[in-house]
Order: sequence, then C-alpha cells, then structure tokens
Amino acid sequence: MTEPAFDDFDHESHMRRAFALAREAAERGDRPFGSVLVRDDEVVMTESNRVVTADDVRRHPELHLAYRACRELDPAERAETVMYTSTEPCPMCAGGMATAGFGRVVYSVSGEAVAAFTGGEPSVRSAEILDGATDVVGPVLNEAGRQIHRDFDW
Repeated sequence: MTEPAFDDFDHESHMRRAFALAREAAERGDRPFGSVLVRDDEVVMTESNRVVTADDVRRHPELHLAYRACRELDPAERAETVMYTSTEPCPMCAGGMATAGFGRVVYSVSGEAVAAFTGGEPSVRSAEILDGATDVVGPVLNEAGRQIHRDFDW
C-alpha cells in the first residue's frame, strides 16, 4: 500500500475552511476554533467549537472529529486522513486524536500563541502527545489564524 500524498493536499483551502468554522463558532457564542478532516484531499467531516452552546466541555472540534472518525471510519481510513485545525490541539484533543490514529494534523496558531491571547499558561504541545502516533505540522497561514483570535473578545 502506498502512503497518502499528504504534502500534495490543498493545505490553504482546507485551513481556510477551518477558519470559516472558527468564525462561525465565535458568531454563535462559542470560542473561535474550527477543524476539518480531509481524506484524498477532500473534506469528509467538519466541526466547530460548541463548548458553550452545547454546554459540553468535550465539544472541542478536534475531539469531536476524533470521536466521529472512530465511529464512521475504520483504522486504515483514519490513517489516510489529515485534520486541519485553526489552532493547535489542546492536550485533551491530542489524546483523542492519538487514539483515532490520523495520518497528520496541520494547525495554524500554536497553543503558546493562544495562551498569550487568553492570558493563560501554555500547555503541553500536541506534538509531544502525538509523537509516534501522528505527524504534527504547523503553523500554516499563521497570520490569518492569529487574526481570528485578535478579532475575538478574549
């Protein structure tokens, strides 16, 4: 079996879709996070943050996509997917993604940058949690991703 050609995916288009979902979340009253799951360079699932509006701490888009992917895709299909996410996954989400076994995670804004926006402390980097399970790439379209956080009322 040949490895998926993740480097050939349309990274900018997929990341811009994640940005649109992040903006939708903010407009809805949630925090500005959005993610898409891509297989064969086609979006197969999308999620945006719903922690506030669903009153559910687990409704981070990355974790919910990992949950859905484990229910809807077999392990081989998940290994052929890339998650594009507007912001580097938090440790909770990275743990769920390690279980899901995605082929790659691509983020725009680092967890350290989000901590600076929110006034919080940086957490464990997703690459540490996903080491050996999933490749982590980023930042991609960092300035556009950072603008979403500048526009949000942290």
